[in-house]
Amino acid sequence: MKAKEKTDKPGSTGFPACAQKDELSINRRNLPHWQLPGSTYFITFRLKSGIITEDERRIVLDAMKHFHQIRYWVTTALVMPDHAHVILKPVVFKSEMEYPLSKILQGIKGYSAREINKARGSKGSLWQEESFDRIVRDHDEYLEKWNYIRNNPVKTGLCQSPEEYPFLWEPGEPIEE
Repeated sequence: MKAKEKTDKPGSTGFPACAQKDELSINRRNLPHWQLPGSTYFITFRLKSGIITEDERRIVLDAMKHFHQIRYWVTTALVMPDHAHVILKPVVFKSEMEYPLSKILQGIKGYSAREINKARGSKGSLWQEESFDRIVRDHDEYLEKWNYIRNNPVKTGLCQSPEEYPFLWEPGEPIEE
């Protein structure tokens, strides 16, 4: 299946069912990181220690928003006091190459760490080096991850409903051509 191919068959979820051997990229540090062209990802990244303030959470959310529709399409993003979640799909360029997931996370985490450190008057790493990322395999899993993200601030007592939480952003689904 090529990156631009759609799965518009009856009953299709729009998610790739399987990959050709040469399409799937697997990198490993402590965790495996799989990248498959055309995939949507559920991503979590955590602070090294401590928590971030509301102003700092806004910096992180703004960093996630910055390249929305340029390098990736965000469907849901959430910043909690000690971690962040995002569901996104890398954008495919005219060359039919995707913007790499590692570069997307490097941009979000790097920019937000620099800005937060600048505001704090501190230096050093803010985020854990490695993030958790998972290819969302089908529509049911997408809904599970979406609900998990939305309910995270409710479950931890930060708000009564997801819509009340100021660090949840849901621009919606990408428009398919």
